[in-house]
Amino acid sequence: MSSAASNIHIRTASPDDAAALLAIYAPYVRETAITFEYEVPSTEEFTRRITHTLEKYPYLVAEKDHTILGYAYAGPFHERAAYDWAVETSIYVDQNLKHSGIGRLLHDALENALKKQGILNMNACIACTPTEDPHLNNNSVEFHTHMGYRLVGEFYQCGYKFRTWYNMVWMEKQIGEHLTDQPEIRKFRDIESDICYRKFTK
Repeated sequence: MSSAASNIHIRTASPDDAAALLAIYAPYVRETAITFEYEVPSTEEFTRRITHTLEKYPYLVAEKDHTILGYAYAGPFHERAAYDWAVETSIYVDQNLKHSGIGRLLHDALENALKKQGILNMNACIACTPTEDPHLNNNSVEFHTHMGYRLVGEFYQCGYKFRTWYNMVWMEKQIGEHLTDQPEIRKFRDIESDICYRKFTK
């Protein structure tokens, strides 16, 4: 583990974290095609997103010395009830701290929380490109492959940003047993007390 990923605490995000999380996210919007969002959301909108996610799913932050270094969260894969056991996941790390192990810490904590909820499938929607440019490379695809995801589909030239057409892939990791009589999932707040967030030290 790198020194950047030492002495890090993983905790549940709070709406009060919105400004700090938005400061991490905004450069991805302005400078990259990692997100297809065009405009940086307001702090009020980001607060709403955090609050809405926590109504059902985990929203986690990685923190060191009271500074947030990255965050991860899950959302519905699809709104219809039959998809309740699948989620879409997102992870963002401060761009100055990429490749430092923080993404893995966040992913592992997110996966653990989702397992306790009874989620079975983690899905990631990832922008990708056949030709790397200043706005996008395929590091995210490589990261998810390393985390145990498999490629399940690719859509070609479906995202337009910075006067460039980008592809999008879906990747999936199954983390639970698919049963004939599947128990209902639990809301994140109902299992949060069962999670022992670790403090990662060198």
